[in-house]
Amino acid sequence: MSDSMPHTLDIVTLGRASVDLYGQQIGGRLEDMASFAKSVGGCPANIAIGAARLGLKAGFVTRVGDEAMGRFIREQMAREGVATAGIVTDPRRLTALVLLGVRDSQNFPLIFYREDCADMALCEADIDPAFIASAACLVVTGTHFSTAGVDAASRKAIAAARAAGRKVAFDIDYRPNLWGLAGHDAGDARYMASGRVSEHLQTILPLCDLVVGTEEEIHIAGGATDTMAALRRIRGLTTATIVVKRGPMGSVVFTGEIPASLDDGIRGRGFPVEVYNVLGAGDAFMAGFLRGWLKGETVETASGWANACGAFAVSRLLCSPEYPTSAELTHFLQNGSRTPALRKDAALTHLHRATTRRGQPTPLFALAIDHRQQLEVVADRLGVDRDRIARFKQLAVAATAKVADGRPGYGMLLDDIHGREALFRAADHGLWIARPVEKPGSRPLAFEAGEDVAAKLVEWPADHVVKCLCFYHPDDPTDLKAAQEARLLQVHDSCRGIGRELLVEIIAGRHGALSPESVAQVLDRLYALGIKPDWWKLEAQDDPAAWRHIGAVIEAHDPWCRGILLLGLEQPAAQLAAGFAAAAASGWVRGFAIGRTIFADVAEEWLAGRTDDAAATETMANRFARLVQAWPTSREEG
Repeated sequence: MSDSMPHTLDIVTLGRASVDLYGQQIGGRLEDMASFAKSVGGCPANIAIGAARLGLKAGFVTRVGDEAMGRFIREQMAREGVATAGIVTDPRRLTALVLLGVRDSQNFPLIFYREDCADMALCEADIDPAFIASAACLVVTGTHFSTAGVDAASRKAIAAARAAGRKVAFDIDYRPNLWGLAGHDAGDARYMASGRVSEHLQTILPLCDLVVGTEEEIHIAGGATDTMAALRRIRGLTTATIVVKRGPMGSVVFTGEIPASLDDGIRGRGFPVEVYNVLGAGDAFMAGFLRGWLKGETVETASGWANACGAFAVSRLLCSPEYPTSAELTHFLQNGSRTPALRKDAALTHLHRATTRRGQPTPLFALAIDHRQQLEVVADRLGVDRDRIARFKQLAVAATAKVADGRPGYGMLLDDIHGREALFRAADHGLWIARPVEKPGSRPLAFEAGEDVAAKLVEWPADHVVKCLCFYHPDDPTDLKAAQEARLLQVHDSCRGIGRELLVEIIAGRHGALSPESVAQVLDRLYALGIKPDWWKLEAQDDPAAWRHIGAVIEAHDPWCRGILLLGLEQPAAQLAAGFAAAAASGWVRGFAIGRTIFADVAEEWLAGRTDDAAATETMANRFARLVQAWPTSREEG
């Protein structure tokens, strides 16, 4: 096979795959960590994710365990857009784990749990030459040459790439204790001299087109502690482009003969930033360099991109989840940051969140039954135990699931007061879920679970959306506005801090007349405060001009907003359909979340014992389905 044959991927990476558990108490010892954040880790896994975020088509070859952590890696890779055909499930071994922490700006303790782990069982039989040849470049990493089995698998992959005329990139990725040179407590050791390791790595160098490492990694590959001497030894073995990562000093690239000094190499643009955590920065660097190198950019440009990606990584806590997307990198290169601590730059943080969220199909159709107070009033009036409400909400889940029929783009608004069991059943069906935090009917806005809303949210599954309803009119008194805005800022910041999406529901029409500008004025004010929800939930607007004003405000403040869901306010189905039609011209209206129109009278009949489970479920399903059917028709007409 020649390199003139087309490839479907830009890179395939091969090697370590772990689940990283990052201690969240910065400055503490691992012994004292109270909570951990979970992410995909391992050098080649990180590189694949980083490259995919920058627009490269990436694939990954490894082994994972047949358990939840292995499935997490596979599923996260798929969410990131990484091809998973090369990921083998090992029925006997566990997925590797790593515990990591940030002690201070110089010390980052970590413990590798890799005894007989799945990725180190990767063997030659796991290597599909066709999958390797499907990529323009194979990326191999140092750890997967440390034992005979993974060495043979890596060399088979290299042979397949070279036979297909593809490039081979080598990230030295030297961890002394993964080569058996140090104990479990030396996971953060970066360099230990070893003639055995140097000799072994030097058999790989002639097979590569790109060699990347820190100065310590250049030392181990070159077999010398003098950087220039090590570089010359490497150059004597390979014509590959050599990249030396130098941390805060950027990087130096050598494409030909090694000069007298490191300063005589090719440099890319550097980015002085606050160092928060260096772990995983080299993998982000590699992703950025590959993005330029494989797309024909100059070495200077590729190095600049690599340095910028590394800057993002060192200024944030986690590894792959913190790597920039293409949009984020472009914004940073064009505009820089308002602070050396990139994680504190509001614009970059928002852009990062918005461009790394889980995908969400639209239109989105949700049955909203997060009502607490309204259903309690009905139950009390009928003399029925409020505990019955929980069972009715489970019927609503069944109705929604029946209409969804396994298709994406369907969801529910559910509470955990009467809907706890319903939430579990909704998750069984893969439905999009949003949950309320507001105290029902509160004005000014108050939170149902008390002041510390973040403490409540941390218990929620990561994919549950936080919904906050606020009755807010642009003509409200100043003190009322201030109180409401403070609470909206609080829930917004809580969602940002713990990584939950936010849906803000604004109902303005109950507390004053609405002009075509009214709701747009509310949104504009909230955006000015820095509140950027993932979703808005708004009343239908009869005047198309109102939708134009709302759309213009969103476009000006947050073009990454997921969009608007229409609320129902117990309007008749025909009136809702008319609202769908009026919203059809707005590209920002992307679905609905409607409740009492669908379930109000059904709840009354069921709680009173005048209808049974099957009939109640069927009625709700039919009404929900009719609203769904009305949506595409009205929008096509618009």
